[in-house]
Amino acid sequence: MSRKKRHHKAPKLTALQNRIEGLALKVAIWLFRLIPVDVASYLMGAFWRVLAPFNARHKRALSHLEEAMPSLTAGEREAIVRGMWENLGRVTAETFHIDRLLNQPGRFEVDVDEVTAQVLNGERPCLFVSLHSGNWELLVQPAVRKGIAITGVYQALRNPEADKALRDLRLHLYKGGLLSKGHRTARKILGTLKGGGVVAMMGDLRETRGIRVPFFGRMAYATPVPASLARACNVPIILGRVVRKKGVHFRLEGRAISFPVTQDRQADIEATTTQIHAIFEGWIREYPEQWMWIHKKWAPPGKTSAEKQARRAAVVNGNGSVSR
Repeated sequence: MSRKKRHHKAPKLTALQNRIEGLALKVAIWLFRLIPVDVASYLMGAFWRVLAPFNARHKRALSHLEEAMPSLTAGEREAIVRGMWENLGRVTAETFHIDRLLNQPGRFEVDVDEVTAQVLNGERPCLFVSLHSGNWELLVQPAVRKGIAITGVYQALRNPEADKALRDLRLHLYKGGLLSKGHRTARKILGTLKGGGVVAMMGDLRETRGIRVPFFGRMAYATPVPASLARACNVPIILGRVVRKKGVHFRLEGRAISFPVTQDRQADIEATTTQIHAIFEGWIREYPEQWMWIHKKWAPPGKTSAEKQARRAAVVNGNGSVSR
């Protein structure tokens, strides 16, 4: 078979693989929804705890943890990373039951400050920024129960069939829309925030086109988008986290942060992004087994010129002051 013919057949094969994977995921969702959420969460967590360490990502997580928290022993690092896998397994199973969990308020303890309470009462707009800890999917529970129309931003899966299956599970959480990252999404978010709406996004992912900030004693790639959006749209940033207490029970926290608004927009964005990551680091140190250590978060040294160029391209343009 010629190279040209193989090239033409590749897209068909990819489409077939996507459909098969998507169908398999739908079947898994259907099966897990037949099992009570506490049982499903426990079983998936135990399964991942035992088997996931055979994945190459286990060594990566151990390496990241060793560099971030060098005072830990090898045994302590192993226990934390196995706990991470268990938590991720639980998150997977709980995602299949997410609509049911939202209607079980007894599973949630809510701890928020005054600004967050105002947002939950529908009194002001905001930008919720969270990290992949506990079961982050459940952070919107208090807002959903109060009827707040949140616009969510997420990283789409490469497989569109699987992406749609998981997206459909979460659509009802985001009455303002669930948007995948992209240029059009950025414009929609700007419109939502300037129109008095509420937007939720993750702030701890690796973003090589962003900026570098201190994180566990090293420089890490970080997205400047939350700081830039909040500054441009004159809305507060609320940092949120989910702490898994025991089994399928959680504590949800929301804290508004103050950030600078000066004539130097770039410096303001860098300072705010640094502040966000400092808070994230403190939270992760409290419950290290609940964060995703498999992230390729940290940056190599150098690349100053390229970093500055990427930073200018990634930051959303806009000016404004923030009332806090």
